[in-house]
Amino acid sequence: MDNISQEQATGAMPLSRAETTRFWRDSRFGGMECLSATFLTHEFAPHAHETFSIGAIESGSQIATIRGTRESSGPGDLYLINPGEIHDGAPVEGGYRYRMIYPDMSLFREILEDVTGRAFGGTPAFGKQILHDPLLADAFHDAHRALESGVGALETSQGMFLVLEAMFRHHGSSIIVPVDTRERSAVQRARDYLMENYVSDVGLEELAAVADLSRAHLIRAFRKEFHITPHAFLTDIRIRVARRKLQAGGQPAEIALECGFADQAHFSRHFKARTGVTPGQYRAR
Repeated sequence: MDNISQEQATGAMPLSRAETTRFWRDSRFGGMECLSATFLTHEFAPHAHETFSIGAIESGSQIATIRGTRESSGPGDLYLINPGEIHDGAPVEGGYRYRMIYPDMSLFREILEDVTGRAFGGTPAFGKQILHDPLLADAFHDAHRALESGVGALETSQGMFLVLEAMFRHHGSSIIVPVDTRERSAVQRARDYLMENYVSDVGLEELAAVADLSRAHLIRAFRKEFHITPHAFLTDIRIRVARRKLQAGGQPAEIALECGFADQAHFSRHFKARTGVTPGQYRAR
């Protein structure tokens, strides 16, 4: 295991006393990102990951909006969030402690093929993003603790492989592509334009012209399709690019400008709001 960050607070503190985060990349799973954290006041801004976001709460409770639906979760609940799905999160009544992993699509498909012994022809996905499955949540916590503690390679690999396979077997599906419409095509053009021009200071009139919609219609349709405003999406794209640059060893101050942020402080604030850790923690090796 390649542990790349330190606790934000010294030592393991009770849920009611301090926020802690531990973030690492696990070499046994191709550098898969892993997180164990206690959040008391930290609120995640709406964001998405290029990977799956899979995890469970150990104690306390969180409230989150996923696919436009807001619901609370606690011990025994699982997060099964697909790549690209916009979500946020905030602590409820004293905070929460949870564990997360972020396997990319190729790793998840590889795990399914390894466990089942046959090729997986579809695109794996989960139909429900927050669900109650105490037995599977407990199994996930056990497998995650094994990753974090750095015990033997066979024990850790087997545990997480079996848990991920069980998650997909019980709750997975294949992605269904929605029927295209003129409005969906318009906001997709706007989305693609933001992804291609994330360094630029794109204005609302410019983006509305790309989509061939009025400014108000664009904001409304964009939020309906992606559950996020165009500006929040642009910020999230910049953070996603910044994550790749940090992982490659780039310097936060330089990356802030390369990704279109006004300065490093602005970049750091948005980065923490979407990942739970600072750019320095994410970059450290």
